[in-house]
Amino acid sequence: MHRKDFVKLIGLSTIGYAMTNLNEQNKIAQTFPKTAKMPVLFIGHGNPMNAIEENIFVEGFRKVASQIEKPNAILCISAHWLTNGTKVTAMSFPKTIHDFGGFPDELFQVQYPVKGSPELATEAKKLLAPTPIELDEKWGLDHGSWSILRRMYPDADIPVIQLSIDYNKPMQWHFDLAKQLNELRSKGILIVGSGNIIHNLRLVDFHNINKVNYGFDWAVEARSIFNNYLLDENFEALINYDKGPTALKMAVPTPDHFIPILYSLGLKEKADRLSLFNDNLVAGSLSMTSVLIQA
Repeated sequence: MHRKDFVKLIGLSTIGYAMTNLNEQNKIAQTFPKTAKMPVLFIGHGNPMNAIEENIFVEGFRKVASQIEKPNAILCISAHWLTNGTKVTAMSFPKTIHDFGGFPDELFQVQYPVKGSPELATEAKKLLAPTPIELDEKWGLDHGSWSILRRMYPDADIPVIQLSIDYNKPMQWHFDLAKQLNELRSKGILIVGSGNIIHNLRLVDFHNINKVNYGFDWAVEARSIFNNYLLDENFEALINYDKGPTALKMAVPTPDHFIPILYSLGLKEKADRLSLFNDNLVAGSLSMTSVLIQA
């Protein structure tokens, strides 16, 4: 092949790649056009039975969904998908994962047949660069996602993807990574962190598993401290909770259920308002405190 023909071929290949990339971006733009800025949520998901039982927390899930514009799609960061590295679900039809045991058969029969969104997964991967993001075809939706979303959006007509939690990274890293997703808020994407701010399963009072406004002394103290941090927007203190009083260490013995709120808080802009809902202790050592961030 002559040098001139080779250069021409390379040029055509480059143009072809650019056109493919442009077409992909146009597809994303058409799928998720520019919208008013969506709110951000952190949901205390609590007991998986919230997926099928009626209680004040389920009422709170429904109420907050009714207060915000119906999203084009949902990106959820669940406490129940911990990985090495960061992944995002990219299948067209995510399976409903029943990642728990010891519950009634009725709960295992629940399906949440939403579509996924490979386009949104691709967009999230782009926005999170240079952090390597794996497009995952195996996971699906764990109960941190579907148990709350089926109460908020029971028609299952909104595409949902999940972003995993790289459990090897420090708290500040998660808070900072979330900021890179901010553009999605202006494309009609509802971003939801799902976990529990106070989550000490080892100390749960199973005799009072559904007792609301019931917390051990350390949990009452931790709830007060955490809520003050949230309402004062002292996010640095939340990121460094392990340097706080003993009550906070008892409230967060492992960070898995705490990390999702850092993603939600990382997306808060200066002009946004932050409010709490479902702000109750339950079973002695859990809090259902949830956060709504809106422009």
